[in-house]
Amino acid sequence: MKKLLFILILTCQTFFAQVQFDAKASKTSLGLNERLRIDFTMNVDGDNFVPPSFEGFRLLAGPSQQVSQSWVNGKSSFNKTYSYFLLPTQKGTISIKQASIEYNGQVYKTTPISIKVTDAVQQPRDPNDNSVSINDALHLVAEVSKTNPYLNEPITVVYKLYFSHNIGISNWRELDKPKYNDFWSQNIDIKQLVAEEGTYNGERFRYVVLRKTVLYPQKSGKLEIEPLSLDIDVELPTNRRNIFGQVMLTKDHKRVSAGSKIINVKPLPENGKPIDFSGAVGKFDFKVIPSKTTLKNGESMDLEVSVSGTGNLKLFSLPKPVVPTALEMYDPVHSEKVNTPLSGMNGKISDKYTIIPQFKGIYNIKPIQFSYFDLGTNSYKTITSDEITINVADGPTSPNAGNDNPGNASVAKKTVDAQEQFKFIHLKTKLSQINKKDFFGSTTYYVLLGIPFLLIPFIILFKKKKEAIDGDVMGNKLKMNNKLAKKYLSEAKKQLGNKEPFYVALEKSLHNFLKAKLKIETSEMSKELIKEFLADKKAQPETIEKFIQITENCELARYAQFSNVAMQQDFDKAAEVISELEKQIS
Repeated sequence: MKKLLFILILTCQTFFAQVQFDAKASKTSLGLNERLRIDFTMNVDGDNFVPPSFEGFRLLAGPSQQVSQSWVNGKSSFNKTYSYFLLPTQKGTISIKQASIEYNGQVYKTTPISIKVTDAVQQPRDPNDNSVSINDALHLVAEVSKTNPYLNEPITVVYKLYFSHNIGISNWRELDKPKYNDFWSQNIDIKQLVAEEGTYNGERFRYVVLRKTVLYPQKSGKLEIEPLSLDIDVELPTNRRNIFGQVMLTKDHKRVSAGSKIINVKPLPENGKPIDFSGAVGKFDFKVIPSKTTLKNGESMDLEVSVSGTGNLKLFSLPKPVVPTALEMYDPVHSEKVNTPLSGMNGKISDKYTIIPQFKGIYNIKPIQFSYFDLGTNSYKTITSDEITINVADGPTSPNAGNDNPGNASVAKKTVDAQEQFKFIHLKTKLSQINKKDFFGSTTYYVLLGIPFLLIPFIILFKKKKEAIDGDVMGNKLKMNNKLAKKYLSEAKKQLGNKEPFYVALEKSLHNFLKAKLKIETSEMSKELIKEFLADKKAQPETIEKFIQITENCELARYAQFSNVAMQQDFDKAAEVISELEKQIS
């Protein structure tokens, strides 16, 4: 009887026991290169354990299962644990979703856990961990040419991966790409990775240059270059040898980070700054050259304003010439022949104006000034062009004769069309019958009566067609993106002259065009992916480069001054590129 009572009490305790199913993380904040352990613990023997998907993490090991059961003072305790080891694949706050089990017909779930992932951190050495050799054998370094430049002075960042002679690298992936906020940036293509000999902290290493970037700071003060982080697959030697006496290798992986860099940008001095200074920094030559100085009636001339040399050529505007009103000057054609090596931009930019004289006479184009900050002498310099004299040999005489700079004159003649004088007279009459037939019972009556019945098949077909169109979610989305591309392109045309609204609308037009044609989202629109997608669609390389250049101009517009001419050129290029891609994309 006592034994039966004991069994009954034990059964009741088990039945009424409170089920506990929890998820516990080894830490709630970790670096991008640190591991995380997550344990799912239950106090009952649940069935059908379903783990979460672990989005944002890479599964290193698991699940490992541990079960323990004990009796203390007549009370039993049970514990089962599933353990996983994870490695984060991205920064930010990542949620580990719910796991679930079944027990006595009920489903129990854990509470989601939020994990904060930060930049890669310096990990302490563990003498018992065989990964120490990886820590000593791999180093990612960001070499900055100058940490205290002037505003718009070029600096370079070179990312080098140092690795020991006794390890091999089979693959590497970028986890975090460096961000250059408040910098104008230009990546220099590296066609082939070549291992070279070098030293790091006094020790001999091999190294490869992974990335080269030229930066122009657009803001003074402390600017941060966010780090580059890599996930690297390596092959490490072991103490074992194969039957041929060769050292056996083991595969492992390592996450390395170059660390963030702080750049202290000095503002350009206010002392001696010219009034017409437009932000040019470097070493330049300035020229104003006319194509001819003697013209005949009806002839035109070109006036080229150019700056050449080394400096931030793409980040300032050229001065505009002022000509007499008797010379009609059209908007310029802007041209850039600029290279961007590791030392910074060099080349030539120019604006070419077409000028047509209106009257006979001699006209003077006043000298033009161009100012820049010389990095060699840390001072401002101003170059002044020569005065240009234009001689118009023949043509009509200006009403303001004797004035070298006459105003525009025009003679308007009004003509009256003789036919307009008699427009009120109607030359044709329209007569209508006094006695009309009744509408009821007429041919027109029966035709109108039968039209609704004839339209029924067409209405049915139209309804089916509309249902098919409405059911095509992807097709409708692509049509909407195509409409948005045209809408924003039209909006960009209206905003010509307003820099920020113009480039915002132009960029939205380009993005929606890609979304319509390539079926990609805005979050996927990196320059590399755009090039890859367009190449897969059989677009011409020249057209792809034009498209990328226009998107870069849209990004550059946040920092640099853009003239109305540059905006018009970017709009024309965008319309031309969209038209070319419409024909080329298969």
